[in-house]
Amino acid sequence: MSDLDLDRGWDIHPQVSVRPEPFGALLYHFGTRKLSFLKDTTLLAVVKSLAESPSARAACLTAGVGESDLPRYQRALATLAQSSMVVERAS
Repeated sequence: MSDLDLDRGWDIHPQVSVRPEPFGALLYHFGTRKLSFLKDTTLLAVVKSLAESPSARAACLTAGVGESDLPRYQRALATLAQSSMVVERAS
């Protein structure tokens, strides 16, 4: 799995629906029919703030992710990017 560049802008794919749940959220991609579970409310906060943030790093910091936890959230975002749930914003 390749690392996601935290210093680039990312968004939820336009064909992805986010449904909050008590455990976090369900993400459903209408184009690929893939379903992803976010079992971490902080990760949900990161994903929801991607569009308003200049970078994934900024979204993480806004959601309260500490510097020491950034690698874990970077890996989680990279997994979401591999399944096309989040996409890199055009420059």
